[in-house]
Amino acid sequence: MTRTMVICIDHYNGNTALMLLVYTSINQLRNEKKIKALIESSCRYILDFKRNRDFSKVLDENHIPTFAFHFAKWKRPLLHQWFPDRRFRFYPLNMAEFEQRRLLNFIQSLPSAQIMVWGKNHVGLFEQLENEIWYLEDGFIRSIQLGAQHTPPISLTIDSKTPYFDATQPSDLEILLSHYDFEKNPKLIKKAAFLINKMLKLEISKYNHVPAIVDKPMYGPKNSKRILVVGQVENDASIKYGCESAISNNDLIRLAARENPEAEIIYKPHPDILNGHRKKLSDPEEVKSLCYILEEDIPMAQAFESIDHVYTITSLAGFEALIRGLKVTTLGCPFYAGWGLTDDRQYNSRRTRQLTKEQLFAGAFMLYPKYYNYQMGKEIQLDEALDLIDSLKRQDHASV
Repeated sequence: MTRTMVICIDHYNGNTALMLLVYTSINQLRNEKKIKALIESSCRYILDFKRNRDFSKVLDENHIPTFAFHFAKWKRPLLHQWFPDRRFRFYPLNMAEFEQRRLLNFIQSLPSAQIMVWGKNHVGLFEQLENEIWYLEDGFIRSIQLGAQHTPPISLTIDSKTPYFDATQPSDLEILLSHYDFEKNPKLIKKAAFLINKMLKLEISKYNHVPAIVDKPMYGPKNSKRILVVGQVENDASIKYGCESAISNNDLIRLAARENPEAEIIYKPHPDILNGHRKKLSDPEEVKSLCYILEEDIPMAQAFESIDHVYTITSLAGFEALIRGLKVTTLGCPFYAGWGLTDDRQYNSRRTRQLTKEQLFAGAFMLYPKYYNYQMGKEIQLDEALDLIDSLKRQDHASV
């Protein structure tokens, strides 16, 4: 008989704890995989039991027990700031089924428990629960630096149905835009018009990491109709769930060139591609004869200068273009398509209402997201968020 001492690693918190002594006969089992499975299962059971016991001890009636899935470690402290009324437990998505079942039983023992998920990620057995599930995503005015650099978002979208970019089913945002009585709230629409003008004047976008270009006119002299094709990360969830069929950036460029043979076409790759944070899936070299390809990142606000028409798959840049009065063609079905403001190539039978750009802005930017000031440690309104981004942008760009 051989004694095997097992040291279990707490993968969730990075702590090492001596959890269990396993006594087993190596000669009887002989199979290393069986030994490993036995050890791992035993360790996980003990760790789960300990975590559940510890979590139960800190619960009280003033805090909502919340089980959060697929949140990167750098995002987890942010959730505690955003939601001080919650007690969080964090989990990966790739849990074994027996682990899911144990956790499922524990969640069911807490009637007030809720689930949070980052993005459009399925949470397996937990979708069977009657507990509320919330889908979180970055908001539409996010930060100075890119999210790939682990910059905290100033805004979040929180949806009880599905993330806002999922066109396969109605989100809270789509329902709001379909049914909110904007006519009965003229003050909201007046405020939306004011904030649109403020956002454009301050040249604020979702990301605001690139200093303005001031030493030369954008794109040079204009001699014909000018079209901007906005590239995206092609394996992004907004394309996967916003398009009925696969569409690449090159497909988008070819379509724009075919429909506008006399136009000057400019292709702006996604900033995560230009800055090396994500890999490109289609090769722009294949379509370089059709367009001028930007090789350096430029501010989104300036990218629209002298542009007449914008082509996009599902990019938020399409929304930023339409509030500037530009014609926008969408190949997928982003949240701002289907309301009579864009040239839509993918039909959405659920969206039958005609909206003004002020109504669309009010719903998507004012009523739907939440905004947060990390410096002050408090929730803020969109007006304050624009001031905060402007201040941070000035500080950041002054140091460049």
